[in-house]
Amino acid sequence: MLDVDGYDIRLARGACGLLREFNEAGVLTAADVQVAVRLGRLAPTSEEDVLLGAALAVRAPRLGHVCVDLAKIRTTVSTDLDEPIDLQALPWPDEGLWFDRLRDSPLVGADRPLHLEGTTLYLDRFWSEERQVAADLLALADAPAEGVDLELLASGLDRLFFSEDEPDFQRLAASSAVLRRFSVIAGGPGTGKTTTVARVLALIDEQAAYGGRPPLVALAAPTGKAAARLEEAVHQEAHRLPLEAEERARLLQLRGMTLHRLLGFNPGNRSRFRHHRLNRLAHDVVVVDETSMVSLSLMARLVEAVRSDARLILVGDPEQLASVEAGAVLGDVVGPASHGLLMRAPAMQALASAARQHLPEQDATTSRLAGSPVGDGVVMLRRVHRYGGNIARLAEAIQAGDGDGVVSLLAAGVGGVNWLPVDIAADGAAAELDLVRFAAVAIGRRLIEAARAGTAREAIDALGAFRLLCAHRRGPAGASTWMNVVERWLAAEIEGFAADGTWYVGRPLLVTENDYSLRLYNGDTGVVVAAGPGRVVAAFERGGEVVEVSPTRLASVDTVYAMTVHKAQGSQFDTVAVLLPAPDSPILTRELLYTAVTRAQRQLFVAGPEESIRAAVARPIARASGLRRALWGE
Repeated sequence: MLDVDGYDIRLARGACGLLREFNEAGVLTAADVQVAVRLGRLAPTSEEDVLLGAALAVRAPRLGHVCVDLAKIRTTVSTDLDEPIDLQALPWPDEGLWFDRLRDSPLVGADRPLHLEGTTLYLDRFWSEERQVAADLLALADAPAEGVDLELLASGLDRLFFSEDEPDFQRLAASSAVLRRFSVIAGGPGTGKTTTVARVLALIDEQAAYGGRPPLVALAAPTGKAAARLEEAVHQEAHRLPLEAEERARLLQLRGMTLHRLLGFNPGNRSRFRHHRLNRLAHDVVVVDETSMVSLSLMARLVEAVRSDARLILVGDPEQLASVEAGAVLGDVVGPASHGLLMRAPAMQALASAARQHLPEQDATTSRLAGSPVGDGVVMLRRVHRYGGNIARLAEAIQAGDGDGVVSLLAAGVGGVNWLPVDIAADGAAAELDLVRFAAVAIGRRLIEAARAGTAREAIDALGAFRLLCAHRRGPAGASTWMNVVERWLAAEIEGFAADGTWYVGRPLLVTENDYSLRLYNGDTGVVVAAGPGRVVAAFERGGEVVEVSPTRLASVDTVYAMTVHKAQGSQFDTVAVLLPAPDSPILTRELLYTAVTRAQRQLFVAGPEESIRAAVARPIARASGLRRALWGE
């Protein structure tokens, strides 16, 4: 990687001492080093270990961390270099002296660029945002919502929830969201999160009907696609639920939007919005779906903009892939409550009374942890209603970090779960994936025939029947490589198929940028279908209906025979084939494997060697953050 002068662009020009050694080892980038050097000039300080700490703090957000734990960094650090290197042999500073020098440094402290909390070092911005999010959430969570009619709530729960399970956790989650100003409806795919949200909104609307004006509700998500899916789910449930006509009409009027749109995006300032602490949102209820994708910075902007007397309802799966930016906010907020209810005694009593159900007994460990106001509103949904039993069991084994259990379930090859122990990056790997090829060609044939016949609905249904998922975008195991493989499979077996031209009939489309005028969002998928002699349209589904768009109006689309796991978040397919990279891939994690597996509803193919599977299960994303400790005291 050389620039025009023949200089390695990975190396910081002029760097020396510790910074140079860690830069050459691939631990620090040139940008990390240059920022640390600049801070040292501003302070001023020239102590090498202080500058190394600053560079590591700069590096942390780039990798998704909010801070760097200097006590653990030596054993957890990774390198950007391809060749193996002994990172333990680097000249790491003595920990005791390192912390002493940092504490005494002019770079560290109040109103300084860096903050040291125990053994963790933060850039000032992330330290401030973490403290602010914790304080705002604790304040919002510490008091129940006012004016809730418990009898009215109980009758509404009886009307909207029909399960004979006790406790019915969907019912408990809905009760908590009505009773509390801050609540979290957490759970994996198919556990009923968005259907519960629709019932919550109906119950809150019913409460308001007896006490004043209907609530002003915001449906939001970090992406346009997720916001549109939330809107569709609420509308579908509104049609099904036993509601008064006026209540149903109000739910059907709700529109999903991105968090940036809700807060009032300012094109001139990416980190500031029109709504903030001094100009709060007018909404009485703010629902945020796919919260696992929300970064610390965006959450800070959201919670400061929510009125202190409003309800904030977070929805999402804390086990899914986290935000591509710094933080794992949903995981930190749910914290130990992912294993069961962790409410304080008054909140437990109120919930049991409102839901009219017996709640699980708390043991000594649970009682000790149940001291945070945040826990009063967190309910984890566990019962899966969407995908098959063996897929659900596989997902549970992945969540538990049970490598032997995962391999055993895959090797059994029953219940819609299939394992193909193939090295995806090896030459000739495609020839060993007959089952995946058969599925891709069968669904591809359905899609192409429907597209040629101009039956857009059938083509869209076929598009959602199968998806090839990859960890990487490029490379031997990447989506772009396997996109070409699938095209070759289709060309070899489907008469007349050729991926020629931009808008060939049967081309599956992936929208890559939001288009609000068309109501198409990044991650939406569609199909090019015939619309008469010499004419084609791009067909998408919106709210259960087919929407046809002229291809000339589509500015940013890709072909989507394969896609990354990150892009697939929030989507479901009948059949999924997951292609795993080599065991040493830095993005091969437990969360990535869990997210990929839980995209399948009926049938799942996992292609990759046992080493890759075990590496993924054994490698949970561990993002350095102090938010969980600030919220839960642990």
